[in-house]
Formats: sequence, C-alpha cells, structure tokens
Amino acid sequence: MTATTATTIKNWIDKLKGTNGNGNGGRIDPTSIVGTIVEQPPETVDAIKKELSDLTKVQTKTRRVLYPFSAIIGQEQMKRALILNAINPSVGGVLIRGQKGTAKSTAVRGLAEVLPDVEIVQGCRFNCDPAHPDKFCWECRERAEAGELDVEKRMMRVVDLPVGATEDRVVGSLDIEKALKQGLQAFEPGILADANRAILYVDEINLLDDYVVDALLDAAAMGVNTVEREGVSVSHPAQFIIVGSMNPEEGELRPQLLDRIALQVEVEGIPDIEQRIEIVVRQNEFLRDPLEFRRQYDGDQERLRARIVQARSLLSRITMPSEYLRTIARICIEFRVDGHRADIMIDRAARTNAAYEGRDRVIEDDLIEAAELVLPHRMRKRPFEEEEFSTERLKEIVRV
Repeated sequence: MTATTATTIKNWIDKLKGTNGNGNGGRIDPTSIVGTIVEQPPETVDAIKKELSDLTKVQTKTRRVLYPFSAIIGQEQMKRALILNAINPSVGGVLIRGQKGTAKSTAVRGLAEVLPDVEIVQGCRFNCDPAHPDKFCWECRERAEAGELDVEKRMMRVVDLPVGATEDRVVGSLDIEKALKQGLQAFEPGILADANRAILYVDEINLLDDYVVDALLDAAAMGVNTVEREGVSVSHPAQFIIVGSMNPEEGELRPQLLDRIALQVEVEGIPDIEQRIEIVVRQNEFLRDPLEFRRQYDGDQERLRARIVQARSLLSRITMPSEYLRTIARICIEFRVDGHRADIMIDRAARTNAAYEGRDRVIEDDLIEAAELVLPHRMRKRPFEEEEFSTERLKEIVRV
C-alpha cells in the first residue's frame, strides 16, 4: 500500500470516527462513505471498505447504538416538548416525570441525532460559537485577535450530569498554585463547559445535591458559568438545553429548579394493546440487528431533521396577535400561577410550536399546546388542595 493510499484511508476513517465519535450513534453508513470516493483507485476503495467494515464491527460491539427517535411509539407530548426546545433553546428546558421504562432517556438521547450539526471553534474547550464572538471564552478571544480561529462542525451532543457529581466536576476546577504560574490555562473545564451548546441531561434530577442545583440555576439564568477560588475568577459560556427526568415516587424537585424549567410532561405506560405489541416487536428487531433497524427509519429521521431546520429559519418571522397576549395573561391569572415567568414561557413555546407546524402566525391551538406544557407544575395550590390542571377549562379560556 502506498503512502498516499494509507493517508487516504486514514482521512476517511477519521471522518467516520468524527461522525460517530460523540456517542450519538452516527448518521453515515460506511458504504455511503465509500460511495462518495469513487474517484479513488479501485485498490484504495477496497482497502477503505475493509478498514471501515472492521471499524463498524468494533463500534457495534463497543459503542451504544441508539434507538431512533422516530421509532418511538406514543409519548407524543414528551417528543413535542423535546422538539420545541431543539428548535428554540430559549424555550427553557424540559422536565420529564414518569416511571421507569417509559422511553424517557431513549427519547433524549435519540433527539440529538435528528438535530442539525453545530459549528464550533476548532479545538475550543468550551465549544464556543464562531458566529458570536461577543460570547467567546478568553482562549477564543486571544486566537481571534491573532487570526488563528478555525471552525469545525460536529453533531449535537448529549452531556450527562450524574447525580453524585462533585462541585468541581460540574463547574470546573481551578488550582490556585497552577493559576499563579499558568494563568487561566490552569482552569479544568467541568460538565457545564462540555454542555455549552449541547443538551444537558440529568436523570433523577430530583436527587441532585443542593450545590449542583445552585450551579445549574446560576448558569441557566446567565448563560455563563463562573468559578471563583481565592479571589481568582474564571467565566465561560454555558448555554445548554436542560432536560431532566425523574420518578416522582423518589421525591420532588426543588421549587427553584422546577420554576426555571419551562416545560413539564408526565409519561406513563401506554394503555393501548396494539401499541404495546408494536413496542415489543420493534424492540426485538432493534436488538436483533440495530444497524438494519436504524436504516428502516433513515427517511423519517431526515424528514424530522429537515422540519426542525425549517422551523428554526421560520421562528424569527412568527407573529403573535395582540389579543393572544391578553389571552395568555388571562390563562395565567385563571390558573393562579406565581410571577410572570409562565406568561413568557407560553409565548415562546406557542411561537415555536407555530414554527414547527410551518405557520408564520400563532393560532389558538398553539396557545393550548404551550399552556398544557407550561402550567400544570406552576399552579399555586393551597394546603391540602388537590385541584388538578384542566385542559377543558384551558380551552374555554382560549376560545371565548
């Protein structure tokens, strides 16, 4: 094998690894990669085929192959809430409440695969957005001034925040002695740095320690993570889509964090017999041949990705009739929610829902869809009161 052939093989293998290297299952089949290099000599193509085939076998054995988001049966409200946040991260996150085995984590991890790639500053430890230099970390600012800023694309990532994570693991660590010698380079990024411009997934979010909750609240509010040690302060961008899941039988979520997460959905086992049978059938097919099963849903995945891209482009043009703002206010008053955050979140979610449906104007159905996701966990209840959220009452208010 010539040096040129070896280099070509390495480049294409690196491309495949780059596509699949974030744990999201990958989008490119090895055969499709080979199909794009037909201009190479036959012996090169054959060598690449063998290398990619071997690599795929290793990946299938060692790397989690994700269940396609489009193959999930039922749980439509959960999927809608996740998609709305994917279209418009400023919606403010999702809390998924429900028992185990209801596709909560499957949906969250599968969501990343249908999202468009993101552009980041190449080599940045904080995943800075090259389109927003005003939000650069200090390293990217220095590189930009020196004209050494390169851009790369990567798939959207899901970053896990373990329940037992230490404070330094979450916010990052700063060794003061090293900082005196090395400056800000002594800062070791934490989970919040990894999660910048990604999905931050917290399973069992209701079991988080208080100091982690406080760090999440600060970062979510400011879009910046700040670490202070011995008078030395380090800040970096930390804008993420927070998705939490929990089993309410294991305890409730702190009110401060519950208020900050915009949307909430309740998931439970599907009562329809035919759908439950189909869940078993699909799961067996997936376990038998994950890659073949995923290929069956390639078309659905691509259509959903295109719909999300279109919705993002449409979002800035969505109009909200002034009378609907009045309706939102009446809804929040009627359902006795505290503060004004619910009004803002309904407005954002309704606009985003309209964009997802391909409209440039909010309609009543968008208000209802948004309010159903925003209000139930915000209703102010008196002691011993068990009043539940009423969809029928909501529709009456909207359609007066």
